[in-house]
Amino acid sequence: MKCRRCKGSAVIKMPRHNTAFCDPCFQEYLLKQVAKAISSGKMFSKDAPVLVAVSGGKDSLALWDILIKLGYETVGLHLNLGIGTYSETSQKMVEKFANARGLELIFHSYQESYGLGVVQIAKESARPACSACGTMKRHHFNRIAMEKGFPVVATGHNLDDEAARLLGNLLKWQVSYLEKQSPVLSDDDGLWAKKVKPLYRLPEREIAAYTILNRIDYIVEECPMSKGAKTFTYKETLNQLEEASPGAKHQFYLGFLKQKETSFPTPPPANIENTCLSCGQPSMGDQCGYCRLIERATAVS
Repeated sequence: MKCRRCKGSAVIKMPRHNTAFCDPCFQEYLLKQVAKAISSGKMFSKDAPVLVAVSGGKDSLALWDILIKLGYETVGLHLNLGIGTYSETSQKMVEKFANARGLELIFHSYQESYGLGVVQIAKESARPACSACGTMKRHHFNRIAMEKGFPVVATGHNLDDEAARLLGNLLKWQVSYLEKQSPVLSDDDGLWAKKVKPLYRLPEREIAAYTILNRIDYIVEECPMSKGAKTFTYKETLNQLEEASPGAKHQFYLGFLKQKETSFPTPPPANIENTCLSCGQPSMGDQCGYCRLIERATAVS
């Protein structure tokens, strides 16, 4: 198999583009895709540092590596969820990556902060594990970014993640979620740090190939809390479509983003006038969802 660009020996076949690339050409292509995502979405510039949320998995570590190669100033943020050996291994992978490159890394440990891991917090508050985890992550991403002066938080969500989320929202016709689904979530006039997803143009398979070619160690195990999550069913369905029709995921999600520009109404502003009396972050009421979650969990425990 030959590289379509340089005719060298190809290392990856890419049916969605009807092409194949050698190692250097593939990496050049991948970096250009991320640069295009950043530029077209006006995600961030090189004038200010980017806070990169890193879990220890392939996507977030690949993102951090790519942003460095593209010349962006970055700082990593790792939330230790307190899920036994899974969280221990995740943190080790992040530390190994950062130490090898001399990168700055910010840590926040749930166990140290609350005396409970996210599994126990979800259980004590009677919330689904992934729901509780998402609420807590959003809170800490924004809190730490605002406290440390980072205008942007970048996450490693890829094309598979975003297409699966879109499929789930469409199946349930969750119009409010469809209106807001985007690789760029604005800062709402400074109330929140901007959240961006620079990998949204790249499928999981290509990101996995990038980590292998660059010898990036990452935790392979899926989060124990995600067992039985419907997202996996949606991804499996989309993988079947992709196999039958290469490029289906790309057409599905990027087609949605293009159509959304003209066919979906612009979401109304958040109109958040209050701040949470407990944590001081923007809130629709006197207490935000995060603080209600933690208050309930710690009261029970």
